Amino acid sequence: MNPAVYIVSTPIGNLKDITLRAIETLKEVDFILCEDTRVTSILLNHFEISKELVSFNAQSESGKLNYALERIERGESCALVSDAGTPAISDPGVRLISAAIKRGIKVEAVPGVTALITALSLSGLPTDAFVFEGFLPQKKGRQKKLKQLSGEERTIILYESTYRIEKLLQELNEYMPQRYVTVSRELTKKFEETWRGRPVELLDELKTRVIKGEFVIVIAPLDWKVELQEDKSGKGIQ
Repeated sequence: MNPAVYIVSTPIGNLKDITLRAIETLKEVDFILCEDTRVTSILLNHFEISKELVSFNAQSESGKLNYALERIERGESCALVSDAGTPAISDPGVRLISAAIKRGIKVEAVPGVTALITALSLSGLPTDAFVFEGFLPQKKGRQKKLKQLSGEERTIILYESTYRIEKLLQELNEYMPQRYVTVSRELTKKFEETWRGRPVELLDELKTRVIKGEFVIVIAPLDWKVELQEDKSGKGIQ
């Protein structure tokens, strides 16, 4: 395989979502950079792929970046993967890609699924223009960002963790209470679900559930209107 960084998208849940090209690439490269070797090993074992794994995450990237690029410059090929989805999206892999480009190393994408586009397609909200903000700042700058987004005229996509989803919905109820919001979790997995409604309705829904997994939140554009489908309780949850 030609010396290069191959950006390989992996499934976000359902292993059947991997592409034939991704499997072929993972089999042929010399080594694989991954967030967590344990997670990537599960994927490789499923497809009977044996390959050298090198941990590359926010904690290790400073020490591994030059190591990986120097190997490629010597003629090796490398696949970059994340634990799930497309690398470099809210992911430290973007620094490797940027550094490779600056050093004249070939970079090639092997596209596939990504959580933000999957959730957007499920949302029923406008897709012609949207802004992806990933994870909001945990502390400094968070309120400023929320205030800024409250005036956003495009569809907004956010990521959030199990531990902060309730806090985020409370903040959305404060800064944009009338916006229509969808919350998706466990996308492509057995217990996949998407809730729809305004922030206060979603907070009520949250209280009735055991919350696990990563979340993708899609927020309607400013002034976008929708007739909410009501359930038997009269809430705007679909």
